[in-house]
Amino acid sequence: MMLYKNASILFLAFVVGLCSKSVAQTPSLSQLFYPNITLRAEFMPETSLSNGQRFGFNRTTAVGVMPLSTEIQAGIGFGKKADIQAKHSLLIANLAQINTTIDGKDQPDGGYKTLGVTYVQLKASLREKLWVYAVGGGITQTNETFLNPQPYFYGGAARLRILGLRTQILYGTAIIYNQKFRIIPVFGFTKALGDDWKVSGILPFRASLGYKAKPWLHLDFNSVYDGYSAGYQEYNVPEKMIRRQNYQQVRFTLSANAHVLNVFNVGVEGGLTAFRKVKTFNSANENLSTSSLPVAPYLGLSIRYITSKSKVSSKFLKSTGIDF
Repeated sequence: MMLYKNASILFLAFVVGLCSKSVAQTPSLSQLFYPNITLRAEFMPETSLSNGQRFGFNRTTAVGVMPLSTEIQAGIGFGKKADIQAKHSLLIANLAQINTTIDGKDQPDGGYKTLGVTYVQLKASLREKLWVYAVGGGITQTNETFLNPQPYFYGGAARLRILGLRTQILYGTAIIYNQKFRIIPVFGFTKALGDDWKVSGILPFRASLGYKAKPWLHLDFNSVYDGYSAGYQEYNVPEKMIRRQNYQQVRFTLSANAHVLNVFNVGVEGGLTAFRKVKTFNSANENLSTSSLPVAPYLGLSIRYITSKSKVSSKFLKSTGIDF
């Protein structure tokens, strides 16, 4: 049972990494096999840019997971040898509102809005072992760039190797397009340290050290790399010029996640953000300016609602022997 739980944690973290989202809740099987929705809010105060202006950044996010189908079948695989395969497909949809401020005023007015959808397939077989595939995309826009949204696309595949009940690794490749293509190698790992401690991560996106304080309460020490990339219009006297803004950060936090009333998971995450940069590009992707930001406090609040168990999900779990 622990083997399957750790495998699914890695699958989920890889998917989250592709979507460039990270949630406060400790990842669990329920996020993959049962319909659920997570609401999250992040807060960071204004800090000084290198040009003397003050920059602020807050974000609210809704992430929904919807299982689509589950198939378990026996047949003839590669080399005309008997094989048993299990496939689980799901959709992950995310909607985010990003508000940035310059000297206390919204810029751009109304902030950025991001919408994305990801298709994920988990595949396990005797011959091909365990794989996860993901592909998706979305747009980011403002009220000013409604007719000129910024698209992004991503995809990837990863292989999971099981080195024992307490150790698993995952490796693969992600391809991301956001104004230009990037190929990112992905390496994941999970290692149980006794009955209550566990270290896990999907590099270069996230690494965590987790502690099970109670069956319903988990604490995690997190290191997370994320940010955003979006477009806006800069107003000059003669014309309006399209600008693109890229923000990056690394945060070091402690999160507490409590499972309450059987269907809710409530999370609080607090700590510091560092290695922060804001870059501005023109429509030709030429770098116009780069500003470094000082260390700032970080606060994240989230709640996840897990719906009732679906017949499709229950069929998959019963067939694989996984128990919640």
